[in-house]
Amino acid sequence: MIAIESLTKRYPRVTALDRLTVGITPGVTGLVGANGAGKSTLIKILLGLSPATQGGATVLGLDVAREGEAIRERVGYMPEHDCLPPDVSATEFVVHMARMSGLPFTAARERTADTLRHVGLYEERYRPMGGYSTGMKQRVKLAQALVHDPKLVLLDEPTNGLDPVGRDEMLALIRRVHTDFGISVLVTSHLLGELERTCDHVVVIDGGKLLRASSTADFTKSTASLAVEVTDTDAHPDGTEALRSALAAAGLSAQPPGTAGAPGAGHVLMVDATDESAYDTVRDTVIELGLGLVRMEQRRHHIAEVFNSEPGAGTSAHADHSADAAAGSGAPAAGRELQPQKGGSGDVA
Repeated sequence: MIAIESLTKRYPRVTALDRLTVGITPGVTGLVGANGAGKSTLIKILLGLSPATQGGATVLGLDVAREGEAIRERVGYMPEHDCLPPDVSATEFVVHMARMSGLPFTAARERTADTLRHVGLYEERYRPMGGYSTGMKQRVKLAQALVHDPKLVLLDEPTNGLDPVGRDEMLALIRRVHTDFGISVLVTSHLLGELERTCDHVVVIDGGKLLRASSTADFTKSTASLAVEVTDTDAHPDGTEALRSALAAAGLSAQPPGTAGAPGAGHVLMVDATDESAYDTVRDTVIELGLGLVRMEQRRHHIAEVFNSEPGAGTSAHADHSADAAAGSGAPAAGRELQPQKGGSGDVA
């Protein structure tokens, strides 16, 4: 869908993209990086709206330097910033954008009604957008990106300003864009948990350079650790410490998770599982101690942890640990956000 080769974009005092080379395949791809990593600059170049300093790229086989108008006819774009005219209804605006993309008036009206129904704004389509909530405005921006039935949509921070419920609804809509309509998606975000749940592939950039690009499954593959959560009892007020000592006597190493300061994390142990017999040992030990077993499951990496372990990246993931108290429970942390780390020498990826 997108081929980028040695792409560089320099401004007078900063290099936004530095010899970036990556390919984007069909599906839902997440482009992740801290604010200022070069995500929005890359999208503007891919749309033919900003020239590259060096290198080049193609979108749907079209050269971004020479065929920007043709690219914009075939690609949908959802900008990050608030750009909706407040005194215009959603129907009027999306019809206008459909006409701008080349659809005849009748087809534009029909496509607008269908698209607004798809994004959940059909009942509100005649209201002026100035009275819309942030979530509704984001849905309008998504609708105008889809109305001309593009082969690819570029979504720049589509969950910005949304509460957790609105974020989940937007992510579900983005996923359906591909599953229901076969439209490929490139979505930028600095919230790592969103990419774990939504994307097939992930591209990580930091300081304009590529850190890593692979499938989400490769980022979040299973490890040889078991996340074991137990309850305390009168006999063992600190159930996890009792279990840890008993497992050590049985030859299994068990450690608290990395977010030991998070609420509830004190009841979780990460157990090294060299083979399947570890499951039986943990189960039997919990029973012998009379503890309650809340869960025992194979741990999966979070994307943030993989980024933090990238050799030579010079980066560190600053996570909102309260969103994932168990650290290794297997549940994605929707609120995990990339932020520059105070006092550090590198950007965060």
